[in-house]
Amino acid sequence: MEKVSGRQTLRGLGAFTVGLVVILLIGLAFVALVARDRHDLVDIPEGIPPGAGIAVPPIDLDAPGRTAGQLRSWAMDLSPDLGIPIVSLEAYGYAAAVMARSRPDCGIAWTTLAGIAAIESKHGTYHGSEVEADGKVSPPIRGVPLDGSPGVAVIADTDGGALDGDPDYDRAMGPFQFIPETWKRFGTDANGDGFADHDSIDDAALTAGKYLCVSGGDLTSPDGWQRAVKTYNQSTKYLLDVRNAAAAYSVGRAP
Repeated sequence: MEKVSGRQTLRGLGAFTVGLVVILLIGLAFVALVARDRHDLVDIPEGIPPGAGIAVPPIDLDAPGRTAGQLRSWAMDLSPDLGIPIVSLEAYGYAAAVMARSRPDCGIAWTTLAGIAAIESKHGTYHGSEVEADGKVSPPIRGVPLDGSPGVAVIADTDGGALDGDPDYDRAMGPFQFIPETWKRFGTDANGDGFADHDSIDDAALTAGKYLCVSGGDLTSPDGWQRAVKTYNQSTKYLLDVRNAAAAYSVGRAP
């Protein structure tokens, strides 16, 4: 066996030490960069309702086809910082603009719709689903059977499985997780294809806007906003989760 000299061993140790120092310096630089980025983040505001966020630019709400696509530039600017898919952002902005015209007394903001969609389906991306260019969420997102299991309400089938695919119990459907009975009452065609589709981020966002405005009234007031969101889910934790997400979006950052 070849003997390694002491000089060679020291040389190896020196190179090893230099390597460790370089790695340490790189690590410290990375920590400093992360700390700086965190320091630069705007604090999430407190209070209810959450802020309205960057204003939705004027668009032709009566244009044919998927009118939400007119908000592409607005959504592209916001998407990276918010962590929301561009098509989903377009849907929230369009729904808020439609509601501002049809229900100016409601005052629902796109940030509230985004906050709910964040909690309900990660903006249509839950469990690997994707939001396609036309707003369709695929594969479809379905909740658990509402069969009275621990922590789950009991809602026997109301649609024969036609909407949610379950002939025994209802399930929440789509990116805004509507149950069939609510969808049958409020479901709205937002993208001009002549069909109210619970698996379309466009249709679901506008339907959520209508539902929240009917449920809460004036969503610019604390009472109205809380009443609307609690109609969606009675949990106080849910309300705070939605508020925190919407408030983060209102100042241009992800929750």
